Amino acid sequence: MPAATAYDTLSVNFNKHVQTMHHEVVRHIYSASWVGNAAGAANASLQRTSERLNAAHTEMSAVSGLLREAYDSLLLAQLKLKEALQDAQNLGLTVADSGTVTWPAPSKAEQNDPGYNIPEQAKALANRISGAVTEADNADQKVAALLDALTERARNGSGLETDKAAADLKAVTQQGVDLMSAGFPPAGTPATEVNAWWKSLPPDEQQRFIQTFPDLLGMRDGIPAEARNQANRLQLTHLLDVYAHKPNLTDDEKQKLDGFRAIDAKLKGYGDQKPPIFLLGVSEEGQGRGILSYGNPDTAKNVSAYVPGLGTKLSDVANKDGDRARNVWQATQNADPTASAASMVWLGYDPPPGLDKLADGDTRTLDVTDTDRAVKGGAAYDKFMAGLRATHDGPPAHLVALAHSYGSTTVGMGAQMPGGTGADDIVLVGSPGTGAQKASQLNIDPSHVWVGDAESDPVSHLPSAPRAAMGALDPVLGGLGSDLYTAAGGQPNQLWFGQDPASKEFGANRFAVPFGLPQESHSNYMEKPDLKAGPNDNAISSNNIGQIVAGRYNHVTRQDQR
Repeated sequence: MPAATAYDTLSVNFNKHVQTMHHEVVRHIYSASWVGNAAGAANASLQRTSERLNAAHTEMSAVSGLLREAYDSLLLAQLKLKEALQDAQNLGLTVADSGTVTWPAPSKAEQNDPGYNIPEQAKALANRISGAVTEADNADQKVAALLDALTERARNGSGLETDKAAADLKAVTQQGVDLMSAGFPPAGTPATEVNAWWKSLPPDEQQRFIQTFPDLLGMRDGIPAEARNQANRLQLTHLLDVYAHKPNLTDDEKQKLDGFRAIDAKLKGYGDQKPPIFLLGVSEEGQGRGILSYGNPDTAKNVSAYVPGLGTKLSDVANKDGDRARNVWQATQNADPTASAASMVWLGYDPPPGLDKLADGDTRTLDVTDTDRAVKGGAAYDKFMAGLRATHDGPPAHLVALAHSYGSTTVGMGAQMPGGTGADDIVLVGSPGTGAQKASQLNIDPSHVWVGDAESDPVSHLPSAPRAAMGALDPVLGGLGSDLYTAAGGQPNQLWFGQDPASKEFGANRFAVPFGLPQESHSNYMEKPDLKAGPNDNAISSNNIGQIVAGRYNHVTRQDQR
């Protein structure tokens, strides 16, 4: 780093001289009343000199940035190498200067032990060592090549051309992103390993990476909440600037910009309220990504992550869905004021657009009839939940997966994947089905699956396609259509995406929610909590969710299964 720091100092001091010339020489010449051929020639010459000086400063900035990239990329490779060497030492293995890994001859007991796998571990370590060395060598070659090109520009004077200097700085910036992407844990790395990598970095390097590469860290599962919050706030500022100056925005891009602005307004307007608010994710991917947390999930005892459904826009993360997450936090605190809580809204996938989009001719809304988006979202949600486990400090948190509407289908799909959500409890409200026939298929004890379902909620009564088709014949056949469906083996509680989660056949707990009005009930599951709420008040639902998140199951008001 000393070389980069020295070049930074040189660049700053040079820029001071440039600014002095602009203010003390160029400005006075331009503002003077000097006219004529000599004046024109002098002005043109000053303009060229000014441009060349600015280009020289840009080139200096490129060199200092490149030297810093060299340091960062080699440091990341070195940390990987040190970790591999330490692991080898812990296993009693020997690493030669060439990178070859050897181990003592196995004892007779080890030879007969089916679990003896030192050769396999040695091979894996040799690959890690070789990979770290190769990574450092690749970085060294790329940095050297670009440094040679910058040196040649300085030597032949082409770097003093404004467009070439700008292109050089852009190339250095892009190479920095590429080198860091290669140096960071690769995509698909388990959150526990990402977290271990992050902890291996010196604190000053962590902060520098946050400031320099927020886009590579903000959405990375396994990075602690505090670091993600810092990175995402920086990235949000960048996205606001990019989209505000982007010409001819599409409707989808306008919706993203509205979302970025809504999140920015929420953060700025929140101030020092309790609990503290964390921006755990923001990106322009897909329809836009946004993750807000009320409370720190890395330190809270009771943690919930809420997944919204059909029609959710990025701006909703800061508005109605963010408000729901805040209500769940309050309900959890009401249930157990002695325990810390964190409640999140997670929009880490693309829910189908709302029905209003269909009226505008956007057929993507029809994606709500299949599970493609839910499957992709479920896989991403599982990784996010694994990240929460990996970054939590102290004893494991009581972690709850909470989902509404098509979000419950998303969580249900994720729960059926290998490893599932990793949650201690799963709470589904207003669900059209999870894709499962039984709660036991969700990779969790069925006694820890909870369902809130208003009898008047039209979404949680959407029948399966065969059931709907046969039922449509009832007016003609006097109920015979439904009878034929049942006689053919069809289940009466089949919803669009599998067994009705509120049914006895599904086997989950059903907690009490108000009957509600058909036009309102689907949206009222996470209203503001109230410990004095009566059985017909909307708050009864959020009160029960709070009791579940707090792990106070005996205080949950139950409702009979269908």
